[in-house]
Amino acid sequence: MLVVSQILGGLGVAIGIALAPMLATEVTGTEALSGLAPTASVAGTALLSLPLAAVMTSRGRRPGLVLAYLIGALGGALVVIGTVVRSFPLLLLGMAAFGAGSSANLQARFAAADLVEPERRGRAISTVVWATTIGSVVGPNIAAPAGRVFRGSPVPETAGPYLWSAVAFLLAGAVVAVLLRPDPLLTARALAPQGRQTRSLRAGVAAVRASPMAKLALGTVTVSHTAMVSIMVMTPVHLGGHGAGLQLIGLVISGHIAGMYAFSPVMGWLADRFGRLSVIGLAVGLLSGAALLAGTAGPRHGQTALGLFLLGLGWSAGLIAGSALLTDSVPQDARAAVQGLSDLTMNAAAGIGGATAGVIVAQWGYGPLNAIGAALLLPVAALALRRSMKGAARPGVTKV
Repeated sequence: MLVVSQILGGLGVAIGIALAPMLATEVTGTEALSGLAPTASVAGTALLSLPLAAVMTSRGRRPGLVLAYLIGALGGALVVIGTVVRSFPLLLLGMAAFGAGSSANLQARFAAADLVEPERRGRAISTVVWATTIGSVVGPNIAAPAGRVFRGSPVPETAGPYLWSAVAFLLAGAVVAVLLRPDPLLTARALAPQGRQTRSLRAGVAAVRASPMAKLALGTVTVSHTAMVSIMVMTPVHLGGHGAGLQLIGLVISGHIAGMYAFSPVMGWLADRFGRLSVIGLAVGLLSGAALLAGTAGPRHGQTALGLFLLGLGWSAGLIAGSALLTDSVPQDARAAVQGLSDLTMNAAAGIGGATAGVIVAQWGYGPLNAIGAALLLPVAALALRRSMKGAARPGVTKV
């Protein structure tokens, strides 16, 4: 059921995000503010992560995921209304609420880990992450046909797809509400009761601070996501500056998305078979190699494409191994709060990284941006090496 909801939710997110900059330009009449629409969505994803985690802590995964999809659907409707009345603040508010759809998709990977044995946790998480591939690939390709349905109506073609996104979110919420039974988090808690449930940000921070492995896991997820987003968002600009057309840019980004999602089951199997730390090391290696290839590619578009593909693979390895390690490393009663903290941190950091990436490229260039992205990985590499040398991990399961 989580896989089905991920396909629907990923479809809704992909339809909307693909058109956000165009919609902002249409409403404001200038490209200068076009980046604020996707930024608002990322900010909404980050800000909603912890409240949704609090709902899950108190009532279970099902109510939290359903609420997230409902907020995302409301956001899609607000985006359309904001476009029709030419209100940029209402458009941004809608995009922020729209980000709840991404929050639901991210939180679903933790729901997949609630009721599986630790030695299969990586594969369970990766299966749900993989399901996002279908919606992410199909969504941008049906955005134009979805918009043409509204031709001749008061709803602009660029805004119409957000209504389809809202429908996709509602369907995903319905699947979860009706079919995700029993609730995985409540069932896991009943099987292993460990006292009072913690749901606040402070409690999540305390749980992470108490576990060196949780610190490493949180750092891995945050840095992997930040490095990936920062480099990825400026790659189309870099390619365009070296003469690449829209078709080639689209192919490069498609290859990047394939690296992010299509191979996630492999990363999950590796995390279970060889240990979380091994795959975190693999993530650092892949992301560093990606930054080296992309940052030195210049006009060589094939090298840039290979770098972006490896960037997606590295992100997949870091997200899956880091998420599995985070779940391994904290008590059952603190997991939902810590998982919400993880999504808050990774999305907030990525939002900052994406916003500053343009400034870095404008001041120093695309190569230095990749160098900075690689430098972010150094603390994670050092922590992983330190924990590995202490013998804190064994294949399949990392003991805290």
